[in-house]
Amino acid sequence: MYWIWVLIVGAVIGAIAGGLVDRGNPKGCVFNIIAGLIGSTVGHKLFGSDWGGHLAGMALVPSILGAVIVVAVVSMFTRK
Repeated sequence: MYWIWVLIVGAVIGAIAGGLVDRGNPKGCVFNIIAGLIGSTVGHKLFGSDWGGHLAGMALVPSILGAVIVVAVVSMFTRK
């Protein structure tokens, strides 16, 4: 049950980051989950996990910031 919760929270984090960065070109649910999980890891490494609320072991603010970075980098390479 824990992993389902992690995937759901990762999808929401990825969707928020995708909405902030790439408004005109949505990537899909699978991309949102991957971006949310990778972004959470990046955000925790860059910004720490001491601030913001926590869900499924992820600090929300650093996770969203990390996901924004991941989505922005991927969007730079996938734009036409």
